[in-house]
Amino acid sequence: MSETVVRYTVHPEHVAENTRLVEEVYAELAASDPDGFSYTTYLLEDGCTFLHVAHLDGDGAPPLTSLPAFRAFQGGLAERCSTPPHAQSPQLVGAFGRAS
Repeated sequence: MSETVVRYTVHPEHVAENTRLVEEVYAELAASDPDGFSYTTYLLEDGCTFLHVAHLDGDGAPPLTSLPAFRAFQGGLAERCSTPPHAQSPQLVGAFGRAS
C-alpha cells in the first residue's frame, strides 16, 4: 500500500485549463476503473494551488502513468506552474471512514 501527495501552484490564467486536464484524467480513470487505486484532487483556497492524493493498494506502478489523459496533463504542466510539483510519500498516522 502506498500513497503519494503532489502539490503545485499554477498561474491564475491556467487554472481553467489545468482543471479541464485533470477532469479528463478522471474520465479515463472512470472508464478503466483500476482495482485498488483511488485518486483525489483538491483546488485549495487560493484558487491556484492543486493537491493530488493517490492511494494504491499493493505494490506496482500506479495506473495513472498508462493513461493518455495523464500524459497530456503532464505535457504542459511545467509551463502552467508558478510553483513546480512537489511529490511526497506521507506516512499514515490515522484514518477514518476509508479502507486502509
